Amino acid sequence: MSAVERLIRYCQIDTQSDPANEDVTPSTEKQFDLARVLEQELNELGLEDVCLDEHCYVYAKLPGNLDHEVKTVGFIAHMDTAPDFSGTNVKPRIIRNFDGNDIALNDEVTLKMDSFPWMRDLKGKDLLVTDGNTLLGADDKAGITCIMEALVWMKEHPEFRHGPIAVAFTPDEEIGNGPKYFDIEKFGADFAYTMDGGTVAELSDETFNAASAVVKFKGFSIHPGEAKDKMINAALAASEFASLLPKHMIPAHTEGREGFIHLHNMKGDCESAELEYIIRDHDYAKLQAKKELMRNALDYINAEYGEGTAEITFRDSYRNMKEILNQYPKVCAYGEKAIKELGYEIVHEPVRGGTDGAQLSFRGLPCPNLGAGGGNFHGRYEYCVINELEEARTLILNIIRLISEEV
Repeated sequence: MSAVERLIRYCQIDTQSDPANEDVTPSTEKQFDLARVLEQELNELGLEDVCLDEHCYVYAKLPGNLDHEVKTVGFIAHMDTAPDFSGTNVKPRIIRNFDGNDIALNDEVTLKMDSFPWMRDLKGKDLLVTDGNTLLGADDKAGITCIMEALVWMKEHPEFRHGPIAVAFTPDEEIGNGPKYFDIEKFGADFAYTMDGGTVAELSDETFNAASAVVKFKGFSIHPGEAKDKMINAALAASEFASLLPKHMIPAHTEGREGFIHLHNMKGDCESAELEYIIRDHDYAKLQAKKELMRNALDYINAEYGEGTAEITFRDSYRNMKEILNQYPKVCAYGEKAIKELGYEIVHEPVRGGTDGAQLSFRGLPCPNLGAGGGNFHGRYEYCVINELEEARTLILNIIRLISEEV
């Protein structure tokens, strides 16, 4: 089985997570469908301590074959796909020797290079794309694929010298709960890498600091004909609150290291209304400043409509993992050297999001993020560069070899 055949097989298993069920892990039972496949494959490869637990985490270990001791390295990928777009009945299609032009995904949907100009640089590569009706699931089944491909290669090449290796596959990363029940002790690695990025040239040691906010508005509903000086319209108060926040801080106007305040859900009527936000910034102080902007807007609404009209609740989600990874420079150094051995210039892009590794790093498992060849995640235009998928396997093997050479 080739790497792309493996990826296609994994992508065709629906594993979409569900934020409406985030209090349960996994949030969807169908994530077990892929977990059981991986559990079986790991057992067939002869790995030790293969375990699929009640929360849909898969763990396994490959003992080392060295004459000296080295650190245990781990590799992690997540099984769920994003709730943003359908992951049901995925029908991947291979495009050989991509010509750099627009790709007709179906009769109605075209992947246009004007919308994704960086894809022109993929001319001559082999791509895996969707049929335009679903996402692909390379996020993060490409990560799973390259980990499994590395394990298969090591089984076929017993002469390859390596230290102890731990692998894990997690549920619910896309809804922020990937590390929720991750058992670091059972995993058994000294440090790890999430294979959850884009290009194989990418090493990410920096994520957003992340928080969420729920703003609730309490109105007073009365017949509109008798409403003068009496009605408090919660929906209007919510609308005004949203308008008070800086327009240049929305996701559509930010990039790189710029943070944002994103209104991602709203509901309401005259009697009550609710706004749900996510807040992101690579700089923790700037994240706190964004919260303060929202508190100031809240104070304005309560001053205008009456005290108690609006209330806000903040919840911190994860911190920028660079705080931790700066303390473990060797972990990133292995990844950087392994990428250079593939012939790439390293892409150091701060992740405009989070990874399982961000939370795991703060729990004592240093865990930067590497790429597996995917792009345009979370929608119908998602793709995977097959050449890079295959190189990601080599990237993993390079890291393992570099660690084995430590004395």
